[in-house]
Amino acid sequence: MYCLDMITDAGLLASKPISTPSDPSIKIHQGLSHPYHDISAYRRLVGKLLYLNATRPDITFITQQLSQYLSNPTINHYNAAIRVLKYLKFCLGRGLFFPGDSSLHLISVSDADWADCKDTRRSISGQCFFLGKSLISWHTKKRLTISRSSSE
Repeated sequence: MYCLDMITDAGLLASKPISTPSDPSIKIHQGLSHPYHDISAYRRLVGKLLYLNATRPDITFITQQLSQYLSNPTINHYNAAIRVLKYLKFCLGRGLFFPGDSSLHLISVSDADWADCKDTRRSISGQCFFLGKSLISWHTKKRLTISRSSSE
C-alpha cells in the first residue's frame, strides 16, 4: 500500500495518528521559521503527496499549499507535511476506487445552493464528473455575480 510505504519511509509507523490533514488554526506561509535543511527530502515527500491526490481528494488543499514552497521550505512546512502523513495513517483504507470493469460512459452532475450565502447572497455551485462508476473530476465555486432567478 502506497500510504503505508510513505509512513514507513518517514519513520512514522509508531507515531500517533491525527484525524485532520492540517491544523485550521495555522496558516501555511513563508513566516519566520528556520529553513528546512534537506530540501530534496521535502520535495520528494510533497511529490509523493501530489501523486496521492488522484485517489485522496481529502489532502488536495494542504498538498497544494505545501507545494508552493518547494524551492525554500521551512521547518513549519516540513512539520505540516508530516502531519499529512499522520492523517493518512489515521485513515489508511480511505480513498477513491477506480474499478477495472467500469463502463466508459461520461456522466456529469451539477448542483447549486441558489444564493444561500447569508453575507453575499451569492450561489455556490458544484460539478462532479464520473467515468463509469469512478469520480474523475470535481469542482466547486462561489459565483461572482448575484442572481435573482434561475434563468439569469
